[in-house]
Amino acid sequence: MRTKSIFTGSCCAIVTPFDKNGDINFDALKEIIEFQIEGKTDCICACGTTGEASTMNDAEHLEAIKFIVDTVNGRIPVIAGTGSNDTRHGLALCKEACNLGVDGLLVVTPYYNKTSQRGLIHHYTTLADSVDKPIIIYNVPGRTGCNITPATLKVLADHPNIAGIKEASGNMAQVVEMMSLCEDKIDFYSGCDEINVPIASIGGKGAISVLANVAPLQTHNMMTSAISGDYKTAAKLQLEALDLINSLFCEVNPIPVKEAMNILGFNAGGTRLPLYEMAPENVERLRNSMKNYGIVK
Repeated sequence: MRTKSIFTGSCCAIVTPFDKNGDINFDALKEIIEFQIEGKTDCICACGTTGEASTMNDAEHLEAIKFIVDTVNGRIPVIAGTGSNDTRHGLALCKEACNLGVDGLLVVTPYYNKTSQRGLIHHYTTLADSVDKPIIIYNVPGRTGCNITPATLKVLADHPNIAGIKEASGNMAQVVEMMSLCEDKIDFYSGCDEINVPIASIGGKGAISVLANVAPLQTHNMMTSAISGDYKTAAKLQLEALDLINSLFCEVNPIPVKEAMNILGFNAGGTRLPLYEMAPENVERLRNSMKNYGIVK
């Protein structure tokens, strides 16, 4: 019997604010979490790509997860990014995050060393066999150089502890084939904000969203409308957000979204190297998109 859904709707892939010394700013993180909950975000994803887990050591990675779990305090689900290109390291992070009380785990495909499709099956099966929290597979080949094929996902979907996939390939044809092969065995979540509604329209359960950082209520409404079958409203909200979404990805994520959070008045700080501050012309583009969207004056 498969694991039940971890969440339905909009999950914020939350930024990790840093102070002037580059350390985690927990006061700012608390403010951002409360902003999300007030904005009806349905779930929070801690320490994913947008949360800059790739430049955290294990101690601060787990400290950030614990802080988010404790601050949310059961009001909405919390998913923790615990992926690695080393299965043993990933398993250690998964187990620690489970002990901290997360509701689920977001596990990216192995990057750099990559693997074969058979290797992916063994990687995810090893993790899913060893933890007591459901796993969402994170497929983002543009970052990892490693794509999960529909045939591979069909095999993984039979595992009772693999609950879903965050599909960020941007390839709708692949998503359609995956859904066809997997039927209703796992949940599908959009990992690309520009196609949140298209994925929901063919059976997706929601989005793990960058946009939700700056527009939690709008993203929640977008996904709720699409999932409930109100495609006219959902399409309107998707199209209205497109210019802002494009601006949020005009440089490598999460550089623009952290700048956007600073524009909104949150002390999100900068990114850690090798990610660097936005070009001035792109800051202006982002600010104009936020104005046009109506979230800043």
